[in-house]
Amino acid sequence: MEKITLNNGVKIPQLGLGVFKVADDQTLTDSINAALAAGYRHFDTAKIYHNEDGVGTALANADVKREELFVTSKLWDNVTTYDETKRAFEASLKRLKLDYLDMYLIHWPSAGYNEKWRAMEDLYHDGLIKAIGVSNFEANHLEKLLTTAKVVPVVDQIETHPYFQQTALHALLHDLDIRHEAWGPLGQGKSDVLTNPVLAEIAAAHHKSTAQVILRWHLQRGEIVIPKSIHQKRIEQNIDVFDFKLTAADMLAIAGLNKDQRGSSDPQDEAWLAKSTTME
Repeated sequence: MEKITLNNGVKIPQLGLGVFKVADDQTLTDSINAALAAGYRHFDTAKIYHNEDGVGTALANADVKREELFVTSKLWDNVTTYDETKRAFEASLKRLKLDYLDMYLIHWPSAGYNEKWRAMEDLYHDGLIKAIGVSNFEANHLEKLLTTAKVVPVVDQIETHPYFQQTALHALLHDLDIRHEAWGPLGQGKSDVLTNPVLAEIAAAHHKSTAQVILRWHLQRGEIVIPKSIHQKRIEQNIDVFDFKLTAADMLAIAGLNKDQRGSSDPQDEAWLAKSTTME
């Protein structure tokens, strides 16, 4: 497993397992066990996924040393103040059955994110979080955050796939020394990206699946990537992407597939952000 060094020196496995919408305990345990057996050590969850307990139990029962694991969780939008952020973090840490978190992210740029960041900086300085970052932040949100931040985020976890390549934001993150982390890297099944003929042709040339080609594209862009699956074979296939490289022509062809086609909520949608603060 290749690792990326974040701007604070912490190393993160470049590929991990996402567990969005995996709420069934047995399914969650089975997928985490399959991932561990396949070589995954990076796991990404969030308060709003309602499965931190299950992730924590599965990892606690695994025969893997804590220092080999990289566990990320995220602060949900109904938390808006400094004190609430600290309490929410402590609750997540308890559910995950951990003494510290490898990475903690602000999930969306909803109300109060500068204050939330201040609390996360203190938790970081206390050694309870090894790295802090953001998710779904656009350029304007990063600009506002950095007016008060004393610690630069290590990552921005954003929706990214061949039909939504985030080219401008990708470049900005590079300039800010913030790592681009891709969620929904395979399009979340909301488009025909996995059956795209250009990707299928590239996959055939490399004797790989279309999903593997997409994940390899993310990796070669320097992104951290967290594909989600509950199927053992796909979990195994998704990590089997470190034994080949896409050519410059392959990368150029995939770049040409961009449609700026977002598949999920828009971080600039203020009405949605306001509604999200009422969600549990």
